[in-house]
Amino acid sequence: MKKIILSALTLGLFATASFAQEGIVPGAATNVEIKQEGPVISVDKDVHDYGRIQKGANGDCFFTITNTGTEPLVITKAKGSCGCTVPQWPKEAIAPGRSAQMKVTYATNRVGRINKSVTITSNAKNAPVKVVKIAGEVLAPAPEDGAPVLKKEETKPMIQN
Repeated sequence: MKKIILSALTLGLFATASFAQEGIVPGAATNVEIKQEGPVISVDKDVHDYGRIQKGANGDCFFTITNTGTEPLVITKAKGSCGCTVPQWPKEAIAPGRSAQMKVTYATNRVGRINKSVTITSNAKNAPVKVVKIAGEVLAPAPEDGAPVLKKEETKPMIQN
């Protein structure tokens, strides 16, 4: 009998701990929207993928930043991971429930993979430092009509005796 009671108590304890970990309170309404206190940053996407773009193409993209908190959100700084990634962020506070655009310009003058980041610093309670990324590939320009396409020279194997 003691084992049954002990097992029931242990099971109840695990269930309560599980609910608490998930943020569920037994008997509470689950469709109630809970806003976090203070400024809270939310970004529409973590990564902007340019896909495959031509060298010299427009490298602008936009991230929508929303304040889902109860106080104004102030972005104090946004910094690209290198000089080829330049963010322009809203300098004015974003009111609770409002959104603003952050423009990121990538210099598409280099051929190759794009894998850069922008670090956003703000007064957000949930993520005072938020990182978003840009990705893609800048392609070499196609040869103009009639222009010769350079081919890799073939080398003949050396014959050894």
